[in-house]
Parts: sequence; C-alpha cells; structure tokens
Amino acid sequence: KNVYPSDWVIMNMMQNKVFLRAINQYADMLNKKFLDQTSFELQLWNNYFHLAVAFLTQESLQLENFSSAKRCKILNKYGDMRRQIGFEIRDMWYNLGQHKIKFIPEMVGPMLEMTLIPETELRKATIPIFFDMMQCEFHSTRSFQMFENEIITKLDHEVEGGRGDEQYKVLFDKILLEHCRKHKYLAKNGETFVKLVVRLMERLLDYRTIMHDENKENRMSCTVNVLNFYKEIEREEMYIRYLYKLCDLHKECDNYTEAAYTLLLHAKLLKWSEEPCAAHLTQRDGYQAATQGQLKDQLYQEIIHYFDRGKMWEEAIVLGKELAEQYENEMFDYEQLSEVLVGLSLTHCK
Repeated sequence: KNVYPSDWVIMNMMQNKVFLRAINQYADMLNKKFLDQTSFELQLWNNYFHLAVAFLTQESLQLENFSSAKRCKILNKYGDMRRQIGFEIRDMWYNLGQHKIKFIPEMVGPMLEMTLIPETELRKATIPIFFDMMQCEFHSTRSFQMFENEIITKLDHEVEGGRGDEQYKVLFDKILLEHCRKHKYLAKNGETFVKLVVRLMERLLDYRTIMHDENKENRMSCTVNVLNFYKEIEREEMYIRYLYKLCDLHKECDNYTEAAYTLLLHAKLLKWSEEPCAAHLTQRDGYQAATQGQLKDQLYQEIIHYFDRGKMWEEAIVLGKELAEQYENEMFDYEQLSEVLVGLSLTHCK
C-alpha cells in the first residue's frame, strides 16, 4: 500500500528508489550468506522473491498508465524500475542452482505475474525462467507435470484479472519453443506444452474480451469454448469452474432448463459413494459436502429445482426417481425419501 497519494509521483518514485536499493542489498546478503548447501534458508529466499515481485507489480510503477509526457519524465529521471528489479529477480533465480526445485510449483504464480507486466524487454528476459523450471522438474522427476498444472491454473486467473495480451502470447510461444527445441529430452513434450498454453491463452483472451459484450449469447459461446478446452485437456478443476460461469449466465437469461443441464454435467462427474469430495469439486460456498454422494445429492436437488422452473417436468421426475432410489436403498434416509416422493407427486400433477 502506498504511503503517498497516487498523484504524488515524485514522492512515490523517490520512495520506490529507496525500496529498490534496500531490496538489492537484501539480495546481496542472500547471495553471500544464505546460498550454499549448509547455510541455505528457503524462507528467506521465498520472502525475497515475493517481496521483489510485489514491488515490481505495484501500481505506481506501471508506466503505461501514465501520460506519455509524465512517462518520459519518469524514465529520464528514474529509469524503469520494473526492468531493473525484474533482471535482478532473473539473476537471483539462476543463482539458486540445485535449490531451484524447492520453489516449484510455488513460485510459478509470482513469476507468471512478473512476466505478464507489459514491458517487452522485461518479458524477454524473464519468460525463459519457465523453461528453466521445466528443466529442473524434469531433471528431478522425469516430467514437468507440477509446473504445467500450476501455470495453467494461474494463467486462467491472471488473464481473467486483466493481465496478458496478444504480444505476451506471441513472445511466450516464440521464446519457449526456441528453448524446448534445443533440448534433447524436452523437444517433443515441451513443444506440446507450449502449444497447449498458447491455445489456452487464445481462448482466455477471447473470453476476457467478450465478457464485456452485452450479447449474452456471445458470452455463453465463448464460455463453452473455454470449458470444452479444459475438458479436452482433462483439467477437471478448471472445467468445473467454467461450468458454473456458464450456469450463472443461463440463470441471468432465465434459461433455467439450460442451467439445469449445465449443472448436470458436474453431477455426472460424481459417484453415489462415500468417496471423499476433493476441494475442487465443491466450487460453490453453498455446497457443504464431505463425500461425492452428498455433493451429488445437493446438485440433484438444485437441478430438479431448475428443471421445475424451466417446466421440464419429465427431466425433473427422472432425477427425482434416481434420488428416491438412493434415499430408500443406499442412504436409508426416509425423511428425505418422503420429501422427494411428495415433490414427485406434485410434479406429476403439473
């Protein structure tokens, strides 16, 4: 949080200059005292990276938000401090040597946030860190699955939050492909990964653009494109996330039948079982479920409600009968069974 108001540009820049000097001294001390095998301090290095990225991404340093005249004055007097600290972060990462693996996947998000800053030279200097992370994990585990999962998840949130652009997509593609193709073992899998992320970025950038469109049909179509992509690459957590975005869009348009069918796609991923319910399966605060069976139960009740509002009573009856069978023969919950049977009888009368 800035001490001074945002329009006190000189005071903010002077403050940032002092911060930059202090962060660089912190970095020097880490390199001298806390880098070798016996004295390495994971938490201190972790704190450094988070501090440096927070400094780099702060609002007062985002020069593209200033007028061209003010931007020129800042650059002439202070330079682009984002570039200065970004290059330092890059060097500190490479200094880690064998310790790098300790920061994967946790440091993927902060590094991604840094590379998304719209400064071309900074992007060119820092995007190669991702290839280095891939190499580190591959050397340790013979795959880079943790890195891949983390960057896909974080990229989705960052692009939705307004970061990323066409130039970033092009640079990411070009730089990482060049590095992967030179590597004996990462050439094929690395290229597949890069192409996958580029395809994802295309869809996410389209999604972000179209979300400001007043035409809800366009928004729905774009949301379907993203969720189908996540389904194709088997990212269940993200697939479910966009199912709920689509469901909300349908409800905004009073398309309750479509909202029901959308939720049903989530329900079909679940079993009528006591199997623990993974966190990513319960993406709504309203769901309180410890098992997949409990969550499926709650989803079915919500879906039946939407089918009822959409006047799709035949579909509501089919799900109601399935629920009744579970209550009677599996859960032995006769109170819930009676409620479902009453609901079914009322639905039959419509």
